[in-house]
Amino acid sequence: MQPSYDYQQVLNNSERVNWRVEDIIGGSKRLDFDRPFMPESLARVRTLSFLNPNEQLVMNQIRGHGYLYLFSVVEEFIVPFVLDHARSRLNGNDARTRALLHFADEEAKHIQLFNRFREEFDAGFGTPCGAIGPGDAIAGAVLNHSPLAVALVILHIEWLTQTHFLESVRDDQTLDPQFKSLLKNHWLEEAQHAQLDTLMVEALVEAAGEEEIVTALDEYEAILHFIDGGLAQQVELDADSLGQATGRELSEDERERFVSVQQAATRWTFIGSGLDHELFLGTLDRVHPSVRERVARMRSVYC
Repeated sequence: MQPSYDYQQVLNNSERVNWRVEDIIGGSKRLDFDRPFMPESLARVRTLSFLNPNEQLVMNQIRGHGYLYLFSVVEEFIVPFVLDHARSRLNGNDARTRALLHFADEEAKHIQLFNRFREEFDAGFGTPCGAIGPGDAIAGAVLNHSPLAVALVILHIEWLTQTHFLESVRDDQTLDPQFKSLLKNHWLEEAQHAQLDTLMVEALVEAAGEEEIVTALDEYEAILHFIDGGLAQQVELDADSLGQATGRELSEDERERFVSVQQAATRWTFIGSGLDHELFLGTLDRVHPSVRERVARMRSVYC
């Protein structure tokens, strides 16, 4: 059964969870570069058998860097989107307005958290890691689409963060505890954000006509395709970062294998795992009856 959400309850939960960036990173809370950052189910570095164990560890940490960087990029378009959605309700003094403003504030805090992580990572890793961007250009490209399309992409990403933590991160005792703590605290707040964005999607669907909804679904697919292109670029940058960090130059065959494995991994991480989330699919079912056919087509590409 698809759950129903309430602005007041989500706000109450969010205020209980609330944490400060300085409480979870910096000072004595340092990354441990002797341990992996990402669970193997997301990183998929062990199948790169031409890399030795140390090189696989380095690649795992590069994936961890890219993982949080890409979330910071996503949150660059979430913040203005949520603020725009809340603006029309600012004259009210209800839980909905407060919940949406709190949502935007927490996403801005996540950007700060991930920027602090990058500073810590750069200081400890030893060599720079390339990243797609700039983030504001990516955000602008996404925000050029209809509000419903953007809301669906945001909801897609918020639910997959839940899958990642609960199914891959939470019980993995091999991971660096500091990196795991960042993921846990991000997950705790994104759980509330997924519920709020579900409410936003439902409100946008209720106000939209058939043609607007179909167009939004087309744009949702287009945004995923755009994201997939960025992920492919990130994989190439990761290969370069691995070479710089280890001094290892991949052969042509090795690089081809690297790109194939890592592109599948990043696609699953940022797109495929969202298409498999039952609560996200439940919301899509209420958007339009054609959604399941669309999802099946997308899964054939991204899963």
